[in-house]
Amino acid sequence: MRYNHAMPAPVIRALTPADTDAALDVINTAARWYREFLPSDEFHDPEMTREQFEAEARRMTWYGAFVEGALVGVMGLEYVRDAALLRHAYVLPEHQRSGVGSVLGQQLERQVEGVARIIVGTYRGNYKARAALEKMGYRLSPDSEAVLRAYYVIPEDRLKSSVTYERTLERRQQRP
Repeated sequence: MRYNHAMPAPVIRALTPADTDAALDVINTAARWYREFLPSDEFHDPEMTREQFEAEARRMTWYGAFVEGALVGVMGLEYVRDAALLRHAYVLPEHQRSGVGSVLGQQLERQVEGVARIIVGTYRGNYKARAALEKMGYRLSPDSEAVLRAYYVIPEDRLKSSVTYERTLERRQQRP
């Protein structure tokens, strides 16, 4: 998807500890729509706590999309063995379908080095994310459960309700 040029182009940068509150607001606001497809015992509000965000920051780098100085989207980039994982992609509802998530994802993809593939996990019922991933050229993994078990550390309930998408990168060399 291309960015909606009627809006100012997002500025993408790595998040700093000073961005934590704004990032949590984006994550927790955007994740509220999960009520539409997650069973009530799997829905969490908040989706992510400060402690969880900081724990994830020790494993990956958080990036943000800023429009006119306001954080409107977040995504993490994590390397696990022979792959790069795009994690925790959230865009505020009023900025969804404008291309912010695509611009953010493409920027992170350009930064990936030393691996031949990118993996993205999402909820099986998250038709918005799944459609966006397919538009970006990602394909459903043949065995999502095996990929999730090999590359992710997530609770069993989330593993069972999730799928993964992958994309092979051309001319990328394996990390040593």
